[in-house]
Amino acid sequence: MLITIRIDNFALVDHIELEFGKGLNVLTGETGAGKSIILDAIDVVLGGKANQRMIRTGAKKAIVEATFYSSPLLEDWLEAQEIESFHDGTLICGRELSMSKDNFRSRCRINGVVINKTVINQLRDRLLEVTAQGETGQLLSVTTQRDLLDAYGGEKLGKQRQLVSQAFAKAQKALEALETRRQWEQQRLQRLDLIQHQIKELSAVHLESADELEQLEIESDRLTHVVELQQLSYQAYQLLYQSESDESQAVADILGKAQSIIGDMVNYDKELGSILEMVQEALNQVVEAGQQIYSYGSSLEADPERLEEIEERIRLLKRICRKYGSNLGEVIDYYHNLQKELTELTDNSQSIEELEQKYLASEQKMLDLCAKLTDLRTKASKNLETQLTQELKPLGMAKVQFQCRVTPINPNYWGADQVEFYFSPNPGEDLQPLAMTASGGEMSRFLLALKSCFSEAQRDDKTLIFDEIDTGVSGKVAQAIADKLHKLSHHHQVLCVTHQPLVAAMADHHFRVEKQLQQSSDGKDLRTIVQVRHLEEEIHRRDELAELTGGHSAEDAIAFADSLLEMAQTRKEQILLSPSN
Repeated sequence: MLITIRIDNFALVDHIELEFGKGLNVLTGETGAGKSIILDAIDVVLGGKANQRMIRTGAKKAIVEATFYSSPLLEDWLEAQEIESFHDGTLICGRELSMSKDNFRSRCRINGVVINKTVINQLRDRLLEVTAQGETGQLLSVTTQRDLLDAYGGEKLGKQRQLVSQAFAKAQKALEALETRRQWEQQRLQRLDLIQHQIKELSAVHLESADELEQLEIESDRLTHVVELQQLSYQAYQLLYQSESDESQAVADILGKAQSIIGDMVNYDKELGSILEMVQEALNQVVEAGQQIYSYGSSLEADPERLEEIEERIRLLKRICRKYGSNLGEVIDYYHNLQKELTELTDNSQSIEELEQKYLASEQKMLDLCAKLTDLRTKASKNLETQLTQELKPLGMAKVQFQCRVTPINPNYWGADQVEFYFSPNPGEDLQPLAMTASGGEMSRFLLALKSCFSEAQRDDKTLIFDEIDTGVSGKVAQAIADKLHKLSHHHQVLCVTHQPLVAAMADHHFRVEKQLQQSSDGKDLRTIVQVRHLEEEIHRRDELAELTGGHSAEDAIAFADSLLEMAQTRKEQILLSPSN
């Protein structure tokens, strides 16, 4: 429910603060007085289209701020959007329009937090509904008509529709899996044949170690140069341990002599002991190296068969690497992945037969749920036909005919039904789709009747806004519209812009909108401003009703306004006591 709205420098408004109340809030005033500006401001603050022309001439920015009563559902929504709650039962929406160097900017806020258009539109749908003369486009859509019927059907129908939506999604997923499997079956078999061939080829190679190729190349080099290695190892042995030349000594012999000399020196200087130890260690290592190189050379043998075997293995591994990876490590990983893929492709749980059974089962469940949804819609359509016809009769449509037809279509997320409204406002005329039948005035009354039907089915905190839906009607029809609006206001806050005195007389809160001329701050020019006055006193309401009927200066207009207020009070009491309220 809308509590207050503050408007600064918006269109012809310099500053207005309005406080709305529960029940029926009516805005009246002469044609062109600026009533639409107030509704435009409400629209803009909840994400409606805005442009630079909405900023008052001479001002740099316009601000609209609206305060609403919150609710547990709105608090949950705020939490989901990560917007902090005020925890005082209110919610504040703000919109700032500004111009800077020919750049138009607009910012929306909820509780002071800047938000995007998507979020403010989500909030708008939770806070208000607007019904205006000529608002037919959306209602004429069969999609909207289906949604209206489902909403009218209540919680049970809504839950069934949700079950259908979930079942349809599940059936679609099963069908997609089946079709994908069918489409890819040939590719699967081709891939399976290739994988099996590659696994067989790689299994025959007996891959175990990622460094096998490196080790084989080392062994191949050794076997290829065995003679050279034998000769070189013998030469090294001679140099290190046992020289056969009379002209040169082995390193071990030289170190032995050095050890003897330094040993004699230690007898005279103990500090040379560390040097003696290093020489002794060097001698030991040289002797060990000489023995090992001798042993290595002695063990070397030419093995042509082993060399040929190694080279053949190297050629095989290199061919495998060229085919499956840049090195053996990658080839081994590829082999393991092939084995996993083979398991997936041969998994019996993914057979076409099982996928077909799964799809058929999910489709049948979805169809069963659709059938239940159709039954609920059919019952709801009969109830809506009866109630809407009753709601339309007092609105100058005593002979109206209305049908809500539920016809079968292919199943989708919303069931297996098409819902379409058929309408005949005049006797003797065949029922036709609503889009082909209703005139502008009839559509306005149809919308009001629909809202009346939904006011009992959906008792929420939304504010309902009606913009001149009583245009072009008078007498009994105007009074019936006034009664409907007042009845609606028992379940919702209603804001109504009207020129009808019969409607204005039923108001719980009456506001007069008018234009005035005001001198500019420098005193040179006159500026037009829109002002809104809350008519709290009965005499002020009487004068405004007299204006609407023909001018407050005429005694008969004043008398008629008094009678309207008295009659309105009586009708309010009757509506309150009526069983259908």
